[in-house]
Amino acid sequence: MKNFKKTIIIQASDDKVFDALTNSISKWWSELFEGTSNKQEDFFTIRFGANIFKTMWVEELVLNQKVVWNVTDSLIDIPELKNKTEWINTQIVWEINPKGTQTELHLTHFGLTPQIECYNICQDGWHNFTQSLTEYLHTGTGNPYQI
Repeated sequence: MKNFKKTIIIQASDDKVFDALTNSISKWWSELFEGTSNKQEDFFTIRFGANIFKTMWVEELVLNQKVVWNVTDSLIDIPELKNKTEWINTQIVWEINPKGTQTELHLTHFGLTPQIECYNICQDGWHNFTQSLTEYLHTGTGNPYQI
């Protein structure tokens, strides 16, 4: 099974990328953010309206190098999906690699594979929100989900 992977090059330092993934999730992913995400073993929930949410447990934080989230609860309640909880027990790993004045960011979503029903929808979502993360880091303004 091939897990979803994406690499992006960001015109920002590794510490700014790490900060965006631990302290500023509401500025690039969803403004509907509850909890905390900047300490290991924290929990946070992001929502996309009333019918979609994801709750994450912060499994690992390595300063300016790595962020690992485990999805402990999730609902993607849209008509196209029969299985609305496919994100539960998946893992999202962000690996941060400085490259001169840029940072290479590797995203791997373990468990998000082409075999699961939401793959295409979720892949499109990741492309959208990694673009928002890039915009946030380049300009200070991302394009998170808004009410």
